[in-house]
Amino acid sequence: MFPPMTFADQIPSKDARLLLVDDDRELCQMLCEYLQAERFEVHSVHDGLAALERIRAEPFDLIILDVMLPGASGFDMLRDLGAAFATPIVMLTAHGDDIDRIVGLELGADDYLSKPFNPRELVARIRAILRRASPRSGRSAGSETLEAGPIRVNMATHQASVDGRTVSLTGAEFRVLEILMRSAGQVLSREMLTETALGRKLVPYDRSIDTHISNLRRKLNLEAGKIPELKNVRGAGYMLAWASPG
Repeated sequence: MFPPMTFADQIPSKDARLLLVDDDRELCQMLCEYLQAERFEVHSVHDGLAALERIRAEPFDLIILDVMLPGASGFDMLRDLGAAFATPIVMLTAHGDDIDRIVGLELGADDYLSKPFNPRELVARIRAILRRASPRSGRSAGSETLEAGPIRVNMATHQASVDGRTVSLTGAEFRVLEILMRSAGQVLSREMLTETALGRKLVPYDRSIDTHISNLRRKLNLEAGKIPELKNVRGAGYMLAWASPG
């Protein structure tokens, strides 16, 4: 039996459509009931290949994806969907398996949870991702373009480019880049980036932000010692440096 949500947790989810991909049918049934009680529209699939067909045939707001699946693993699905796939993905990984977490994030997952997990935390992660993926309200940022040297971010289309070359980013990577660009030249702590970009507190051994930063360096071709540079400031955090000193 999953623990009930508190009153403060019971925020309407606007009936977002979720796809749960896991071969544990009992877990799927319990999670579906729990998530539906939180006003999510939930569909479940128990096979990787069947899930790929479903994803290509129907729109979903978020996908909850287990790593170990028959037909095609969660990693195989991420590779098949490709870097340009825009729907947010939360990976479910084995407890303590850092390799699975890192590989999932590198292949395009937005976040992860280790089994066994508290479903209240899953709901919190889902809402944080959906909230950050939704259009901004009450601001003119919808048509805003951020620039830092050759890097351009179009907030209306959620596209990033370097020297005119479009770069495919996951939702989490895009949010990390946006925060770094809005604070270019300032050191941002891992705690701040985790809370602002991922919508949760940083916990011990959580390397999600480090993996997203590594992915941004690779995708944006930000070489160490060159400008712009995504710098790791030891003991302090990360900084996007895009202007030569002096």
